[in-house]
Amino acid sequence: MSEFFTISVLAATLGTAIRFAVPYLLAALGETIGQRSGVLNLGVDGTMLLGGFGAYYAVLKTDSHSLGILVGLGVGLLMGVVYAYVTVFLDAKQGISGIGIYLFGLGFSDLLFQELVGTPLPIRPLPTLDKLPVVGGLFEPLVEIEVIGPLLFDHNLLTYLAFLLVPAVTWLLMKTTFGMNVRAVGENPQAADSLGVSVAKTRFIAILMGSTLAGVAGATLSMQLAIFQHNLTNGIGFIAVALVYFGAWRPRWVMAGALLYGLVTATRIRWQSLGIIPQGASDVAAMAPAIITILALVLLASRVRGPAALTKPFSRH
Repeated sequence: MSEFFTISVLAATLGTAIRFAVPYLLAALGETIGQRSGVLNLGVDGTMLLGGFGAYYAVLKTDSHSLGILVGLGVGLLMGVVYAYVTVFLDAKQGISGIGIYLFGLGFSDLLFQELVGTPLPIRPLPTLDKLPVVGGLFEPLVEIEVIGPLLFDHNLLTYLAFLLVPAVTWLLMKTTFGMNVRAVGENPQAADSLGVSVAKTRFIAILMGSTLAGVAGATLSMQLAIFQHNLTNGIGFIAVALVYFGAWRPRWVMAGALLYGLVTATRIRWQSLGIIPQGASDVAAMAPAIITILALVLLASRVRGPAALTKPFSRH
């Protein structure tokens, strides 16, 4: 255990935790926007899987991470259109339609993988900031510092983008007319409608934004791991939904929850590599994120109040 509590190991573990937190954070920020409008999307994990495969396959064929990100974004947007149409315009039950999106994403991503790839083939991982010629050369003295290097520079550009989105989403929801409309239709859609706010349009856009971020989250995951396989997300999308509750629908607390999950995962992997966790206990340790999710939901269920119209369809009739 003592070898874990060294400066170099702790810094490397924290750096790994930040990277692991990114897919959680991107998906949860998108879900925060959707839930603030009154829409619960349980299909986040399925969208992440499709976005992850799309990005992986694009990079596999072209070696272009930029194209991979665009494909993940496009897949997320397309799935958002489907989910928004079903829930907003057809008034389908959000829970059932969300699970349908998840099952479709789980099955179709595996089908595409088996038909188009077959065997897991590695791709070039996303380059970290210290590997970029301009940045790496400019900050080379800092990159070489034992603690600062892993914490600040051993990350890809999507990692920095994800954390920059936290204040951006906060500003969007709290300081803009669109954000005010999102919060209004999430709390009292009838009142919002009476003031001339289009509930359907606002929710439609919020779902598109959330699903797009879910697609980017899946793309980030597959390009960080540099591989794709069946059920790559392993439930990250569902944890992202829980993080919105954990963070009380506030982006900064959602970020804190994502970092907590990243830290738990990074610590488990580090302990396994150092032999701190016995081989037979590794499967039990892998359940830690799920256990934290359950405990957080139980503890917070009666203490936080979500949007009043969450999961409730709206009809003008």
